[in-house]
Amino acid sequence: MTAAKKLLPAAACGAIVFAVIAVVAGQFGPDPYLDPMNVTVSEYAVADRGGVTEVAMAALGLGSLALLAGLRSAGAPVRGMPERLLLLWSGALVVAAVIPTTPIGQDLDLAAQIHRYVSVAAFVSLPAAGALLVPRFNADAAWKPVARVVEWVTLAGGFGLLAITYVALPGERVMIGLVERLLLGAEVTLLGVLAFWLARLRFGRVASGTPRGPEAADFPTYHRFIASRS
Repeated sequence: MTAAKKLLPAAACGAIVFAVIAVVAGQFGPDPYLDPMNVTVSEYAVADRGGVTEVAMAALGLGSLALLAGLRSAGAPVRGMPERLLLLWSGALVVAAVIPTTPIGQDLDLAAQIHRYVSVAAFVSLPAAGALLVPRFNADAAWKPVARVVEWVTLAGGFGLLAITYVALPGERVMIGLVERLLLGAEVTLLGVLAFWLARLRFGRVASGTPRGPEAADFPTYHRFIASRS
């Protein structure tokens, strides 16, 4: 195993932790009159003159790329559509960090429209990737211990997508800031679960392909439940 492959899980974990801390810190920098319950993270980022939120988004995107590279090098079952969706998530975050939205109250220009579309792509792609990974993880001995956790976090992200779609359209943006932050929390948690387990496998706490004890339990997952009813 090369040193670079060993560093990938550490880089992914470090980027995720840094991004969370930076985003939380960025909430205290903008105009104190902005209501985080009704203002999106992107709108906060425009008001954040120090650029902390943009740096956090870029770091999370780059950390997600390191995570994907680590998953592939470890032989995790991510190839195909899950890999493409994770690449879409990572790229969309970086683009959203580089191309900001317009300040609150101003009409959307071309840059803001690009920011909006790539943000939507990011929000949708990660829960979709998680949903595809659940049955694959459940069939893989090394990743089966986290299949159920990935399942529930993915479901939380799916419900978050439904909630933010309602709030952004017929809900007239009521509490959109809160809903978006809860959705982001679920998505970052999914990344954290993947990064943590990858690091655990890489550094030998669980031998790859040979989970032991209660971790090897045959967890029921929603894809098997649906299949049993069809």
